[in-house]
Amino acid sequence: MRVTSEDVLIIIPAYNEEGRVGEVVQDVRSTFPSADVLVIDDGSADDTAAEARRAGAMSLSLPVNAGYGAALQTGYKFAVRNGYAIVGQIDGDGQHRAEYLATMYKALEDQDADVIIGSRFLDRDGHYRPSRARAVGIGLFARIASLITRQHISDPTSGFQLMRIAVARFFCSDVYPTDYPDADILILLHRTGFRVREVPVQMRPSPGRSMHSGHSSPYYVYKMLLSIFVTLLRPRAKGAS
Repeated sequence: MRVTSEDVLIIIPAYNEEGRVGEVVQDVRSTFPSADVLVIDDGSADDTAAEARRAGAMSLSLPVNAGYGAALQTGYKFAVRNGYAIVGQIDGDGQHRAEYLATMYKALEDQDADVIIGSRFLDRDGHYRPSRARAVGIGLFARIASLITRQHISDPTSGFQLMRIAVARFFCSDVYPTDYPDADILILLHRTGFRVREVPVQMRPSPGRSMHSGHSSPYYVYKMLLSIFVTLLRPRAKGAS
């Protein structure tokens, strides 16, 4: 299914993804032919940015490796400054399947949502099998996020998302982390009044080292628990519009 909607920007954060990012750009462009595609090259040491441009994307290169969250926030700022209405994000390593952007776009409208998350676990079909350590981490933060938001969250670490520009504008503030925006951001969105929904998607196996490689580390668990605690200390604020 091809989506034809104007004023849409798809952000692809990428770090040393030469050999993969071009195919991701092509997949997005075939699914979302009227959307603009922006690759944020997070200080890569290879030809990630050049490959993205050859595939038909715009590219912005950060001077140093600033982190996954910083790369995404760069894209959000670009979207806000250039008047886009809808912002999507898909990883540059090929794990996410761009064909599901159509389903996510429809859900954004039909479910009266502000953010749609592509979940690899919602259908419980077993197609995606993370490592034991990562599965434990995902399960832990899914339970915490579900408890706090009072809605079922099955995939709190999914970077496959589609959102309204009001959410991207909110993410341009200093509340957005530069490294791992995951369960803490879902909780923050809920407390700010934004409506988050999940839709089932299928993802390819992780290609190995990527911008998400730290998700199973003890530091990630410690940092995310601390970030959730700080988020809960923040006063509630109405950010949805």
